[in-house]
Amino acid sequence: MERRFPLPPGATVDPTTSLPARSAQVAAALAAAGIPGPVRQLADSARTAAEAAAALGCEVGAIANSLVFHSDGEPVLVLTSGRHRVDTAALAARWGRGPLLRATPEQVRAATGQAIGGVAPTGHPRPLPTVVDQALTDYPQVWAAAGTPHTVFPTTAADLLRLTGGTLLPVTG
Repeated sequence: MERRFPLPPGATVDPTTSLPARSAQVAAALAAAGIPGPVRQLADSARTAAEAAAALGCEVGAIANSLVFHSDGEPVLVLTSGRHRVDTAALAARWGRGPLLRATPEQVRAATGQAIGGVAPTGHPRPLPTVVDQALTDYPQVWAAAGTPHTVFPTTAADLLRLTGGTLLPVTG
């Protein structure tokens, strides 16, 4: 049974433009994985969780932030609920990894092909080791960036796990 996610009340889509190239790559990766999406281009910025929640008319916790860190010599992705910050020491210990160090904007682009503020959970040059925040399971629908600060897609925590091959863990202390 196909799930359809309507746009929340108050959210506006920019119908005058086609998807940017980065977002088209994300849309193709979602389609290949059988994730219903679709990618939507918003009139307002969704660069931060607060901006995305305001643009979409949803709770900030239903925003899946994509954060890139470096750990054990490689980039890793943490998909966290917008309602809190990552406790990097606690998460590294739970995940069984070395210290999680925040990636620079250049490192983020090299690892994902996308800029900070629009990093999607997919569409990267290669898959990244990923954690999906357990708090995202509190929401029947979550929204993730789709390659730019103006593009998003609706999904679920379960689909994010399947899409990324990630591990479900709490990311706070």
